[in-house]
Amino acid sequence: MTASGRNRVRIIAGKWRSRLVSFPPAAQLRPTPDRVRETLFNWLGQRLDGRACLDLFAGSGVLGFEALSRGAARVVMVEADREIARGLRESARLLEAEGVEIAQSDALKFVERSRDKFDLVFVDPPFASDLAVRAMALLPAVLNPGARVYVESAAALDLPAPWRLLRDDRAGAVRYALYETIP
Repeated sequence: MTASGRNRVRIIAGKWRSRLVSFPPAAQLRPTPDRVRETLFNWLGQRLDGRACLDLFAGSGVLGFEALSRGAARVVMVEADREIARGLRESARLLEAEGVEIAQSDALKFVERSRDKFDLVFVDPPFASDLAVRAMALLPAVLNPGARVYVESAAALDLPAPWRLLRDDRAGAVRYALYETIP
């Protein structure tokens, strides 16, 4: 496989089904595998019509683009790395994506400053960090009632209230889970 072949990921459903999203080579990028995304969107329901989504630590952007492909009204992708953010903008341009915003920012600072509310948040930070737990502590302030938060990590997270685990699974080295806040 060529280097460029490894730097592409396929959208699995919706209006951009089978379209490829390219991203710059970066060691820290670990796009969510097709099988995991398929499971996630089965958990969420196949359509996300009208939902506002936040893709923290966006990386390849595949989770956010998948959400847009499945009808999300708005997706904000947050990526700290300038070159990766540039790649997200290029992917959005090539897809002619409407409703996408790319924020080049530290994810935690973005959440702290945000006045927006979201129905679905994707949290997929580098595994060798505590960023998932730190992001989860901040997220309740930006969630709409009934919102869901999807998290990828190396190990299961032990999150205090207000979090309730809805579903979780494992695929190789990836642990993934869906949470909601307790009303």
